[in-house]
Amino acid sequence: MVIKEMVHITSYHLDRMLHIYLPDDYEESEARYPVMYMYDGHNLFYNEDATYGKSWGLQEFMRQWENQLIIVGIECNHEGNKRLEEFSPYDFRDFDGQRIHGTGKIFMQWVVDELKPLIDSHFRTKPEREYTGIGGSSMGGLMSIYALLHYNQFFSRAAALSPSLWIAPNDSMQMIRRSRPLPGSILYMDYGSREIKQHRKMDQAFAQAANLLLDKNIYLNCRIVPDGEHCEASWEQQIPFFINTLMYHL
Repeated sequence: MVIKEMVHITSYHLDRMLHIYLPDDYEESEARYPVMYMYDGHNLFYNEDATYGKSWGLQEFMRQWENQLIIVGIECNHEGNKRLEEFSPYDFRDFDGQRIHGTGKIFMQWVVDELKPLIDSHFRTKPEREYTGIGGSSMGGLMSIYALLHYNQFFSRAAALSPSLWIAPNDSMQMIRRSRPLPGSILYMDYGSREIKQHRKMDQAFAQAANLLLDKNIYLNCRIVPDGEHCEASWEQQIPFFINTLMYHL
């Protein structure tokens, strides 16, 4: 089942909707569950909530998957360029040349300081690092890599689908080089074969990021998705790949 709960983001002085998946037997069970935090929570479960009318259909997959977890989808800020600001740790220029001031570091500090303790206190989670993951697509994919590397003491695994490495490639590579991930860190990272051609030298940036991540001894599952595109329908098809990569041994 999916429930919706409003939370307050203290650092932004804003309320924000959470879209939380709980296993169907959650209320009857006494079990504790791993937790996956995900960006753009409104796009995960229901078409009527999704920005472009197509969700990932993640609830349907989870209902038939043999293992269960709690998924906390964090809705983005839909106002203007606020999503780009919140989901970037760096300043950059968008397609129109407009300067975007990234506040992703502030956003992630809220996640670990306030949101995670809130979820762990209200639901039967397994709060330890080894049972906690984070994931997203596009800008959310970039933030997932950032979260895994900078907040590795909280997240041991991440899924980065079509990560927007193109927005500030030098900053992204420096972030990876300077990181010191703990043993057992797992990252699923992919990019669609059709979308990778949309940004200049994106194929090189993707390959460079993968090589740097491997140098950090991260367990990396890295894929170019055949005919993959930059949309929810394509990301839905990748659910079995990233869920099984991140959760197969829990």
